[in-house]
Order: sequence, then C-alpha cells, then structure tokens
Amino acid sequence: MCSIVGLQGSFKVNDIVQMLKTSKNRGPDSSGIYLDEIYADINIDEFTDENEYEIAFGHNLLSIYDNDGRISKPQPIASDNLVLVFNGEIYNFLTIRNFLNKVGVEAEISSDAEALLYLIDFYAKKLDLLKAVQSAIRLIDGDYAFSVWDGENLAIARDPLGVKPLFYAQNDEVKGFASSRLSLKEVGFTDINTLKPEHILYNWEDISPAQPIYEKIFEGDVAKIDKMLRLSVIKRVDGLRELGVIFSGGLDSSYLALLLKEISDNIPLKIRLYAVGAEGSKDVEAAIYASKFLNLELEICEVTEDMIREALPRVVKAIGDDNLMKVGVGLTTYFATEMVARDGLKVAFSGQGADELFGGYKRYLQSFVDGTLNYDLRVDMSNMYHVNLERDDACSMLNGIELRLPFLDKTLVELVLNIPDNKKIVSMHDDMRKSILRKLAFEEGLDYEIAYRPKKAAQYGTGIDKILRKKIIKDTDISQYI
Repeated sequence: MCSIVGLQGSFKVNDIVQMLKTSKNRGPDSSGIYLDEIYADINIDEFTDENEYEIAFGHNLLSIYDNDGRISKPQPIASDNLVLVFNGEIYNFLTIRNFLNKVGVEAEISSDAEALLYLIDFYAKKLDLLKAVQSAIRLIDGDYAFSVWDGENLAIARDPLGVKPLFYAQNDEVKGFASSRLSLKEVGFTDINTLKPEHILYNWEDISPAQPIYEKIFEGDVAKIDKMLRLSVIKRVDGLRELGVIFSGGLDSSYLALLLKEISDNIPLKIRLYAVGAEGSKDVEAAIYASKFLNLELEICEVTEDMIREALPRVVKAIGDDNLMKVGVGLTTYFATEMVARDGLKVAFSGQGADELFGGYKRYLQSFVDGTLNYDLRVDMSNMYHVNLERDDACSMLNGIELRLPFLDKTLVELVLNIPDNKKIVSMHDDMRKSILRKLAFEEGLDYEIAYRPKKAAQYGTGIDKILRKKIIKDTDISQYI
C-alpha cells in the first residue's frame, strides 16, 4: 500500500508537496515527485521549487517486498514518454514479467509498478493511451490504483472491486486525484468524488467498464469455491515472510487463518493473530478459543474508554464520517493494525467481503424470503468500495498497514455471486446464514464451534459500540472531528 497524488492545471509545487505530507502515513519509506522530471526518494520536508508546472504527480512508498527478485521501488517511474504512479499489488507479477520478456521487452522488471508500466508501454506502441490501459488491465490480476501520463493524455484507473482507494476533484483552476480525501482537502478541494471500481478517468472523463464483475451471469460451480479461495490466499502471500490476521475467532477470519497455516507448512511464513475487544467481550473469548485450536500466536488489545477517546479524533477524521457503526468498525481496524505495526509487520489479512458474498448479514434472511437475495448481494458488492473498503483502508493506513482481502479476489467474487441462493441461506429460519462457507470451513478442519459461531458485527462483538453509546457520545460530539 502506498499513496499517489496528482494535479493538472494551475497550481504551486507546494500543493503537491502538501498532498504528499498529508498522506505520508500511507507510505513512510520513500517519497517522489514528477514535475518536468522525476525527483526520486526525496525528503518532502525539505523539497522546494518556485517554478510553475501544468502537471505533477507524487508518490509515498510503503516498502513491502525485498526478496526473491521482487522489490518495492521509489516512484514515480518512467519509460519512453510514459510516467506512472502506482498503489497496490499485482498478484500475477511473474506472469506479466514473463509475458513481457516473451514479447521482446528487454527492461529489468523487479517491481509491480514496473510490470504495469512496461505492459502499458508495450500496448501504447500500437494503441492510444486509453486502449493501452484497457488492454493492460485485462491482463493484470490485483488490487490497485494508478495514474499514467504520456505527455498529452492522462489515464487514472482503479481495480475491479475498489480495494485500493482513489478520489478526484476539480475546480476552475486545477484538477487533482489522490489516494486520500484529506490530500485533496488539504489543497482546497471541497467537492470530492470517488472513482468507481473498474472505471478509468481519461483526461478527466469517466470511462465505465463494458460489464462490471457483479453483473456477470453464468452457472456457478460450488465445488470450485474452496480451490478459488485457496488460490486467492496463496496469491496474496507471495513474497511475504510474515503477516498478521485481524482476528475475531469467527468463521471468516478463522478460515483464513486455517488456510494460511496450511500454506505455511510448505513455505516459510510466520502468522500472527490480532484480536480487539473490551474486557470480557465475545470476540476476545472466541479469538482465544480459536487461536488455541489453530495453535497460532494471538495478541489481544483490550480496549478501554480512555483508549477509544484518544483514538476517536484520528479515526473519525480519517473515515470522514461520524456514523457510530462505521466508527465502531473503524476503531476495531485501527486498534488491530496498531498492534500489527508495533510488531514491525506491514501486511494484515482480513475477512472483509465474506458477508456480502455469502449472505452473512441478518437482513439477508428477508432478501431470501422475498426472492431477491442474489440481486441484493450484487448490489452490496457493487457498493462495498465506499461503504466498507474505504473506511477499513483509511483506518489501517493510519498505522501504515496494508490490508489484503482474499474474499475479494475477482475470480472468486465472480464465481460466488453466481452460486444459487439456497447454498448460502438454506431457509427462512437459517439464523446462521453463509451455509456453504460454514460447510467448507468445517470440512477443511475448523471445529464445529468455530465454523458455526453466530455472526456478530465487529462493533458489537468487541464491545466498542457499547462504550461509544453509553460513555462517550453522552458528553462528546464526535462530528467535531470530521
């Protein structure tokens, strides 16, 4: 995870510098700027330039890879007439690099950003920039947001499910984009838009995909779910030596932990579990039980009223919302990733997305009764990017931690959305819901108590919502922090 920023129009260089400073928590390891040339690995606190420019990009790097021929490099980067800034992960990096070698690209490619840049450059030799970007996106498998400039045209793109954030805005003098809303607010933008998943902003015109993944219809095969989820997890650990799991002891996080542990039997991979909850909370009790069953190391953050009061301004400001449900979940993510960062890790896995895929929320029972479950799941998946994903990303990046979400793998999502409704909820009395996922987890090796633990929303299971409502909002107007 990194942060990218950009401006086009009439602006001062200090504006792009301020945007980078505002999002430095997203990429503490290195910063770079493109003006009329690339200034790589700079100290943004000391960088000055009094000249005027028509376009500028900036990048803050969170360095994750430094092994097996794959490294995280400072950006922006350039090839021929192209300049690119990239945030995210390309999970089929080796496939893309091999493809480029076979088609005659001789450059040394050792980072995800380079793989994408040279792929776009390959197509741009025959196509215009928009078609080159569209062709490249069809080949890459990953979670990403990026911008590429060819000297005349600008293309800004976001991954198919919106796992990586990207915002844009414009006024009479300047247009801008950023990984963080706060970066755009910092330089005076007020009307800020979210770039939708799979969309491309081409010369500031929104280009939608031919068919979003949540609109694809085909006959889904239940037997493929386990394999697809395993592949999703395997892709997301490639190049990592250690990682954290945001862990509640429930079905989703426990299933991921189980799969990760199986993978670690074949490759050197250290896994740590991180649970959050007030004293005596249900999530902490469940996490302790599940961690012992899995025989994995567990760290617990026992939250108190004082801790919540201290973290509240940062979390509310980061998510830009004072909705108590969002704040409660955001605080859970914040406290969990704070532990992850304290242990020196940079990546945490989360079970986000499983409820929208498999029908986990209680309200889906009514959808099942009404015969609208398939439709409602697709609608919720199409809206996850601004309902849940941007919130979780903002809170984890306050601690410089990249979230990886195996349930939101493009291929897995396409498959599960086309599984029959009665495999997810078996009847109007199915209070557990997520039937097929529970069955798979149990058959894979989770015990019954874990696989069939009732769904408990994070803000309730941790006890954070109770503290917010009974102790904090009585004397605190949290909207002041937005």
